[in-house]
Amino acid sequence: MKDGQFITLGIETSCDETSAAIVADGRKILSNIILSQTEWHEKFGGVVPEIASRKHLESICAVVEKALSKAKVSFEDIDLVAVTHGPGLIGALLVGVSYAKAVAYAIKKPLIGVNHIEGHIYANFLENDFEPPFICLVVSGGHTHLVYMEDHGKYKVLGRTLDDAAGEAFDKIARALGLGYPGGPLIDKIARMGDENTIAFPVARIKENDLDFSFSGLKSAVLNFLNHNKQKGNPVKVEDVAASFQKAVVTALVENTFEAAKRVNSQVIALAGGVAANSRLRKELQERAGNNLEVRFPPVQLCTDNAAMIACAGYYRYKQGFSSDLSLDAYANLKLF
Repeated sequence: MKDGQFITLGIETSCDETSAAIVADGRKILSNIILSQTEWHEKFGGVVPEIASRKHLESICAVVEKALSKAKVSFEDIDLVAVTHGPGLIGALLVGVSYAKAVAYAIKKPLIGVNHIEGHIYANFLENDFEPPFICLVVSGGHTHLVYMEDHGKYKVLGRTLDDAAGEAFDKIARALGLGYPGGPLIDKIARMGDENTIAFPVARIKENDLDFSFSGLKSAVLNFLNHNKQKGNPVKVEDVAASFQKAVVTALVENTFEAAKRVNSQVIALAGGVAANSRLRKELQERAGNNLEVRFPPVQLCTDNAAMIACAGYYRYKQGFSSDLSLDAYANLKLF
């Protein structure tokens, strides 16, 4: 406790960002340090789990110390330690979980494990006057979920991807187009210079009343288009391919999101996850919502994996009476409920 504020230390190591944050009273960010590993993984065109784990191990202590220093707090001021314990890369998760357990034991303060997807949802609460219920579209490199958040700790998953996550599809197509890694921001940027109506890539509909997603067919269609033109020696305008691909992804995401909001009669739609930073997706959601629905999304810096969102989610779980003990483990495929 410091200056009457409840202080949470958040730790996030689920993939390729080592992050630590200090959050006061669940919503006020005092520090949020994110150390990216992009330069180590981009040469491989994606995240290498073994490298990610080693880099987390090398960085976690320094990242936490920097978060404490920037927030002007010490370990003695910490009231709660919150850490991502799944889903994610198991080796990467174990670094954060092990560190968090050690800290909680040393300072004799409560520990709480947080679901990574729940953390992304809670990024919307940081420094915002925002409360449930609402529909949340969680889109990142590893996850694509449509979640109805009825109240704190009460979720209903209405739809999820059956194969590739949206962010994963962005990365793979960006690599095929020779754009590099990570693919989401690169496709978003180059698509602005292209014509999204040039190529009619498919928008998957699973079933008539199904809210699940599928992006593997779209990915295959783009790769087949590129290979077909390469074999025939036809020039391909990368900007148009990127724009047309992005349009197909965004159309699927937006259509299902508004259908989900209609089914549960939600007047609020929230966006979360790395792909939530995509300008085309944000614009489409706002245009479709008009004056009828409210659309919320976090600042771009809180869309990527970060520890502030984990601290926020952990705080609310703790206030609901949840806690973890030192047997807390990491789970690569942890479910939201």
